[in-house]
Amino acid sequence: MRRMSRTVCAVFAAALVMAVAVAPALAEPIIHDVRPGYGVTGIGWISDYHAPLRGSAVDTRVYYLDSKVEGPTTLVLGGTHSNEIAGIMAATLLVERAVVTTGRLIVVPYANASGASYADTYHPEIGYYSLTTESGVRVFRYGDRLTNPEHQGPDADKYIHYPSGQEFPGYEARNLDRAHPGKADGNLTQQLAYAYHQLLLEEKVDVAFDLHEAGPTSRLANMVVANPKNIDFAVMAIVDLEMQGIVMNVEHSSDTFHGLSHREWGDTTPAASYLIETPNPAQAPNAINPDVVNDKVNPLSRRTATHLATIDAVLNAHELLDGKRTRWVGLPSYEELVSDGLEEYLR
Repeated sequence: MRRMSRTVCAVFAAALVMAVAVAPALAEPIIHDVRPGYGVTGIGWISDYHAPLRGSAVDTRVYYLDSKVEGPTTLVLGGTHSNEIAGIMAATLLVERAVVTTGRLIVVPYANASGASYADTYHPEIGYYSLTTESGVRVFRYGDRLTNPEHQGPDADKYIHYPSGQEFPGYEARNLDRAHPGKADGNLTQQLAYAYHQLLLEEKVDVAFDLHEAGPTSRLANMVVANPKNIDFAVMAIVDLEMQGIVMNVEHSSDTFHGLSHREWGDTTPAASYLIETPNPAQAPNAINPDVVNDKVNPLSRRTATHLATIDAVLNAHELLDGKRTRWVGLPSYEELVSDGLEEYLR
């Protein structure tokens, strides 16, 4: 091998030092406060499904809860948008408390960890929220709905969804829920969506949930959106929830709006796919000093309980029609979570 000149070596060494100094700020996974319970049988990374994401700011923990008893595989994503925190808390409770008894559960509490690396654009004053648990005060980031621009770069004037070709405003290039089914060589957010698509395929996911929040007066508040192929299960779940005193609505995925998880997952994989929305007070128009934890009408404990109850109702519908569902124990009931609060059940 030909030897490099001293000058070349010096330049190479300087570049290496600079890369080492810069890399942690631009490309480093963010570890969030999620405390695995006894039901967790494995922990991986989303980059296990798309290697170029390894070490990047969107790389995030994937938790596996395997009963070792034959049954379906269910996927639950929280934090697609990091300011929609009820879904994050529902996913966190599953990781910390659930013990799966039939089938397998895969949980990602922070689906877009980059979005949780900076404060919400509309309510930067929130920044963080805290919950006092038996183990002490736990602090969580109230993040933004989009990938951090420092991690992906400036937005173009337009974002073109792949593969549909649908046009969106440029900032939507950083929206994970406009990027599905993803693109292996696309921008950072598209590659993240691609990794979830690969997870669904490689793990043979049967039922997939993407947990979201909307403004209290939004059409989407208290809504289950289902891919058309599995809309009947969602309708049955709504009836089940109504009998429990939980009011939810249902609609099917749009035929013309692309990039959404429930639309693209259901269309491009065998999974039955659902999106669940609860009402976040901070997403109300012109909200001033919203309390995202203890809001009198829509407290975080109730919103989290609604997500978990809706997941359970949908899986009950699958069991009724398909004869099987992923099943677990260890979580509080809807009533317990609403009355006792999240603090009683987080580790």
